[in-house]
Amino acid sequence: MEKDAIIRLRPNAAARAIRHGFPWVYDNELVLDRRSRGLAPGSFAVLQDADRSDLARVTVNPNSRIFARVLDTDAQVQIDRAWVWAKLAQAAALRARLFDAPYYRLVHAEADGLPGVIIDRFGDHFVIQPNAAWADAMLDDFTAFLRDELGAACVIKSASGRARKLEGLDDVGGVLHGTGPDAPIAVSMNGATYLADLVDGQKTGLFYDQRPNHAFVAPLCRGGDVLDVFSHVGGFGLAALAAGAQAVTCVDGSAAALDLAAQGAALTRAGADFTARQGDAFDVLEQLAAEGAQFDVVICDPPAFAPSKKALDAGLRAYERIARLAAPLVRKGGFLALCSCSHAADLGKFRTACNRGIGRAGRQSGLIYTGFAGPDHPMHPQLAESGYLKALVYAL
Repeated sequence: MEKDAIIRLRPNAAARAIRHGFPWVYDNELVLDRRSRGLAPGSFAVLQDADRSDLARVTVNPNSRIFARVLDTDAQVQIDRAWVWAKLAQAAALRARLFDAPYYRLVHAEADGLPGVIIDRFGDHFVIQPNAAWADAMLDDFTAFLRDELGAACVIKSASGRARKLEGLDDVGGVLHGTGPDAPIAVSMNGATYLADLVDGQKTGLFYDQRPNHAFVAPLCRGGDVLDVFSHVGGFGLAALAAGAQAVTCVDGSAAALDLAAQGAALTRAGADFTARQGDAFDVLEQLAAEGAQFDVVICDPPAFAPSKKALDAGLRAYERIARLAAPLVRKGGFLALCSCSHAADLGKFRTACNRGIGRAGRQSGLIYTGFAGPDHPMHPQLAESGYLKALVYAL
């Protein structure tokens, strides 16, 4: 595509939002003709308002509901290796100020000025999720920066997930540089040791976003019995062990994730009382209630029950059900932590669902903590989707 291709907003469309920093343009906000609909996915264009004034340099994907993503407010800038490297350097500099060890989310998509791009760092190993067509096309430039500027020994492309499907992209991942690890990578957070499977694990292998919420909940678990539901590779449970929990039970549907959790528990505290219980979380919660089980702290950190606005109502009902099933398992004077990574369910709606579930369980509660993702997952101030994670902790 020619560098001066132009796409134009409809009158009274999103020009003000774009000027104020909103990074997306939907297909129904544009005047689209045969030429604009024929633009190659991942190519670049100048976005103009209805009066033909330049607004931004964008990348386009006619196959996506999000037709254009803003890359730069300089409509004439060239999106090349130098531009990509400058953005990556800025993201890396921020993380270097935030963390004293190279284990974090290096790039958080739009909030770091790189739409659709996720990069997680595990020492000298990096996992990149190019969830937009333009990033898929420029993978060599991303890989070169990680190799030449950050000393990457290995760069892995993760192509799983809903976002790539929405962009019309393939699901083919693989090693882009170096040799893939032949064992999980050990990551230290909040005194616990987690094992991240970078090749076959979920998404990038580990969820860094909950780090500050782990840190809040962990001291509440000292000396107590802890239930961590939807635990993945140990999540809150391993942080609880590191803080001195007496016993931890992790529940997840994945046997592979629970195996890594068990290995992490042994590394975090040798000989710890750790139990892995595989199964559907809703079923296991009901089984525990039937068994008369009680815990000092219960944490539920499920996948996104409301990944889109269409799924919001059903998702909120699921969050309410989780709270209703989990609350009776908490001993009087104990704590219940409930989390959501659904961007479609904002904090108010999620909190209402949790409050309703706890109330329906017949428990009295006080909300003592509201948490979000860590600073390596910055929120784009104009994009609510980037502030997806919520964590609520109740004293029951």
